[in-house]
Parts: sequence; C-alpha cells; structure tokens
Amino acid sequence: MAPSLHLESFTGVGLGLRHPHFAAVARDNPGVPFWEIAPENVMGDGGRDHDQVCRILERDPVVTHGLSLSVGGFDPFDDDYLEQLAGFLAFTGSPWHSEHLCFSSVDGTITHELLPMPLTRASVRHTIRRVRELKDRLPVPFILENITYYAELGEKELAEPEFLGEILEGADVGWLLDINNVYVNSLNFGFEPKDWLLRVPLDRVVQMHIAGHERVGDLTLDSHGAPVIDPVIELMQWVLPRIGRPVPVLLERDNDIPCLATLLAERAAIQEAYDAVMAVPVRHG
Repeated sequence: MAPSLHLESFTGVGLGLRHPHFAAVARDNPGVPFWEIAPENVMGDGGRDHDQVCRILERDPVVTHGLSLSVGGFDPFDDDYLEQLAGFLAFTGSPWHSEHLCFSSVDGTITHELLPMPLTRASVRHTIRRVRELKDRLPVPFILENITYYAELGEKELAEPEFLGEILEGADVGWLLDINNVYVNSLNFGFEPKDWLLRVPLDRVVQMHIAGHERVGDLTLDSHGAPVIDPVIELMQWVLPRIGRPVPVLLERDNDIPCLATLLAERAAIQEAYDAVMAVPVRHG
C-alpha cells in the first residue's frame, strides 16, 4: 500500500510550470488547481525568473518533479545538491518529490537522457538501496515514475510490471504513474496497456502524468511536444477508478510549448474527462 500522503489538497488536473508562462502565472493563477515544477530549473539565488516562481510557490499548491538524481545509477548522490534540494522542498511545501526510475549519469557524466535499467533482480536490490537512501535524506516522501524507453538493456529476468512492483514494495514508496509512458511503450514493444496496468500495484499510485507523443517512422517518441490524444485520455479514465481513490493528474508539455490559453484549454478538457469518471464505481477486469 502507498505511504500515507496528504492528497486532499492535490486533486484534479494540474499543469507543469514552464518558463514561457512564469510571468503570466505569477500575476494570477488562471484556475489551475496545482502546478508541478522541476527544482533543477529554478533553484538558486535571485533573478527575475526565480522571483516570479517564488511568488507562485508561495501562493499556489505545488508538487516537485526531479530530473537529475539518476536513481538507478552507481554514482554517489551529490551531497551539496541533496542539501539544496531538501531546502527547496521545504520552501515549496511540496507533499512529495518524484523522480524517474532510471539512470541518467555514468562516472560523473550527466547524459541528459532517462536511460532504462536492466530488468534483473540485482538491479531491483541495487535500486531499493538507493531509494531508501533518498527517503532518509529528503524531508518529504519520495515517489518513483515509470519511464519511456526504446531498447532493453541485456537479458531480462523480470517483466517490467514485476520489476517496478518489486522496487515499489521493497523500498516502500509511492508511484507516479505516467500513463502516456505506458501507452508509448505499448506501441513500441507490442503489449496491451490495460493488461500491463493490471499487473502493477495500483494501490501505490500517488500521482499521474499525462502528455503527448509523436510518431517518427516506425517508432513512437515520448516528445511531450504535442496535445494528448484521445486513447491516452481514455486509458487515464480506465485506470483512475481502479486506483480506488482520487489522485492528481499532471499535464506535461516540454517542447513546442503553446500559448498559455491553448494549454489551459487542453487542461480543462482533460479535467472534464477526469471528473466524468471519478464518481463511477470501480469496475474490475
């Protein structure tokens, strides 16, 4: 079961806070129930962007989502960064901090990519140790996100749902379920996303991500640069009642970012889809 977190203030569909919209959002919240922000993009001292973000963080509910911890890697965690991150989390009042279940650095070099981990039992044990360390060093609960990937590393001992489940259970952490990542992986690797979701511990879902993707040749890319398509929204609607309680959903857009009005309209449409299923009794199977 997921750790006990304060979810009541974070429901509905939020929006990723991105640089082009800092000034407008700092002037007034345009009706978004909560924001998500990457600490790496705003931690530091001073500057107009920093001041604008601080005004938003002091006024509105915010959750944080990290990009650079390399949870599954072998490099030691950066003590200075974790100390700075802990202070930032305390300042924002974020109820949890999320990161990707992947590795993103090797021998001190940051790859700027979210790279998949070997689906082995040794990898499970290694990751559980790393996640427990982060839990001990951060001032808020730590949760993990499933990633999109395009190739598997080596011969696998576990299917991805079992790999993910063993880490979540072994480290006793919550799950940021990225519904678009599941859908994209299902297209690239040829599995049924609903079957995949029935094999993972949905009781550990704390938050969800939803985003757009694009087809490039024979590959579907998790670009975060296009509107969310109907099948992904429908998959969100399918899984929400099965979680058994309301969880917040975050609309991500990181590339080809449209004007704020366009993004708000998409958020509102996804909110309608969210509201339509939250009162529906859970249907199994």
